[in-house]
Amino acid sequence: MNEFETLNIRKETIDSLNKENILTPTPIQRESIPLLIEGNDVIGQAQTGTGKTFAYAIPLLERLDTRSNDILALVLCPTRELSLQVSREISKLTQFDKRVRTCTIYGGESYEIQFRELRRKPQIVIGTPGRIIDMMNKGKITFKNVKNLVLDEADEMLKMGFQDDLEKILEEMPKDRQTALFSATLPPFIKNITKNYMVDPKMVKIEAKTLTVEAIDQQVYYCKKDSKKDLLIRLLDYNQFKCVMIFCNTKAMVDELVLFLQAHGFKADGLHGDLKQSSRDRVMNSFRSFHLDILIATDVAARGIDVDGIECVINFDVPNENELYVHRIGRTARAGSTGTAITLSTIKTKGRIIELEKYTKQPITRHEIPTVKEINNSLQKKLYLSIVDAMEENKDNREYDAMLSKLARLNSDPLPLLTALVTMIDGNNHREYPAIQDISIKPGKDKKALREKGKPGKYQSNDFVPSKRKYSVIEVNIGSIDNIRPNQLVVFLHDELKLHREHVGKIVINKKYSYVEINKDAMKFIKRLNGKRFNGRPVSYKLVDSLPNK
Repeated sequence: MNEFETLNIRKETIDSLNKENILTPTPIQRESIPLLIEGNDVIGQAQTGTGKTFAYAIPLLERLDTRSNDILALVLCPTRELSLQVSREISKLTQFDKRVRTCTIYGGESYEIQFRELRRKPQIVIGTPGRIIDMMNKGKITFKNVKNLVLDEADEMLKMGFQDDLEKILEEMPKDRQTALFSATLPPFIKNITKNYMVDPKMVKIEAKTLTVEAIDQQVYYCKKDSKKDLLIRLLDYNQFKCVMIFCNTKAMVDELVLFLQAHGFKADGLHGDLKQSSRDRVMNSFRSFHLDILIATDVAARGIDVDGIECVINFDVPNENELYVHRIGRTARAGSTGTAITLSTIKTKGRIIELEKYTKQPITRHEIPTVKEINNSLQKKLYLSIVDAMEENKDNREYDAMLSKLARLNSDPLPLLTALVTMIDGNNHREYPAIQDISIKPGKDKKALREKGKPGKYQSNDFVPSKRKYSVIEVNIGSIDNIRPNQLVVFLHDELKLHREHVGKIVINKKYSYVEINKDAMKFIKRLNGKRFNGRPVSYKLVDSLPNK
């Protein structure tokens, strides 16, 4: 028996679940589905990978009028990848009901293709806030008949700067809609959304228990901050992983690591939200097809990416939130296999390592930095195994017998011949490894480190905080009359000047002008802004004393 039947959901959905061999609801599904079917607003807090898409999609389908030609449900997601993943999951649930029509709207895709999809009169729209706003402004989409709104990974949407977009979309919706909000964390700005736009929401919180990390070998290496890149090289050479994901906390570090690893001969590329969609598609296709060994990404950019065969996850930066750590390392050890998770830590982040051990209820074992001798031994072991495999594959190959016999007669000792052949295979391209200072960890400092980090699980933003950072303020001749939004302005500055979101503070957009806080260290980029074009219009800027009031 399929246990979903106890939740009183329709036969077509049960048949779809049976076909996918999904027979037992997860905790978030078991608690959320009845509440949503009853018509309640629901706040669902659970880590990624707990089945939250089905938790809101199943009741959404239960309440959907499949005879309608109006948009009745909107699912908002922070990224293109998550939007597509949600679309795929809903398609699984509607295999036996062709009356349900869905449409996925996201940036980077042809408008004409999405216009065509909208002309099919979908009842469910899934998409990212920026492109949804564009479609609203073009008069291609209206939400006046929406009955169900879902905010998926709401914390990420707000961290990405979509708050203004969300509020504009929410204002266009009927007040009597049902709203479901799902989020891994509930920082203060999420609570404001729930207070202003939800009606008596029911809370469903799935506590982390033993968090499925038992099959993952969790390791930590300590070094000084300026030695982390050199340590990364050592670990990659020592372990010889074939498929690796590396996580950074900032887009700037993703770009920096990509250039660093490529310069050292690794097949690596990066993924973050400021990349154009064509670049993101190219990188992901290369990684999925194993033409790329190493993918370096931010947490937001990696949302919705599901790739099998990842042997190791490396936290180049220690994540600021416990849930992010679990989400990162859960990329490995899929489908019953084992995996490795490596975290590079400094003394300052030692308290976070202790906190993560408590959260996952699993040890994170400290390892010593591999020596040059250990790395060379590891490389030679790999070479030995590859030669043994090649010998097995070529045991019946007689193509080179004559040449090998001739070479063998040159010397009665076979070692010079073998040494020459192995040297040719190996290339003798061993790199030099800069020395890395060993870091001693004193147990007596653990409690102090924890006190300095605050309470376990506390949300800590990685963004620049204006009150603690030194900013200059610029006035740019782009305003609301140009249909510019904060997130678009940040993307424009990145595309034109390679200025990262981490260098941008607050943004105020008025009718004809926008005001942007720029970290003083990044002002050298801004000097190239004059003369750039936004939507065909020349852009200019000037320095001002402070941000205006909105």
